[in-house]
Amino acid sequence: MKIDSITNGIVIDHITAGKAMQIYHMLNLDALDCSVALLRNVPSEKMGKKDIIKIDEEIDINLDVLGYINPNITVDIIKNGVVAEKKHLALPKELHNILKCKNPRCITTTEQDIQHIFRLSPSAGVYRCIYCDTKAAD
Repeated sequence: MKIDSITNGIVIDHITAGKAMQIYHMLNLDALDCSVALLRNVPSEKMGKKDIIKIDEEIDINLDVLGYINPNITVDIIKNGVVAEKKHLALPKELHNILKCKNPRCITTTEQDIQHIFRLSPSAGVYRCIYCDTKAAD
């Protein structure tokens, strides 16, 4: 299999094996009008297996989505065929409109214009809705 190198674009690396499709959908990469390569179960010395996503265009990526899925993901910005910038992620303190509250009594269920906001509870390591305190679905 041959995947061409990227001249200008983004490489999302160190994705937990099997999570690339989730990222693909959450970032709406299917709506892009450029080449997107999704590599699954790539051998890795550190991780055993990993997934990689290559995007052949510079776009804005929601780093909070990536940090939520796996804070060990790295994002490489490629310019003129070389890594110009490497971003290391962390768990975001808040998630805005990434998750939806599953509580049917939450105000976000009835009010259409309210943002879905989840805040990280550092002691428990889970995200909770700021309106009703419901734990985010896994």
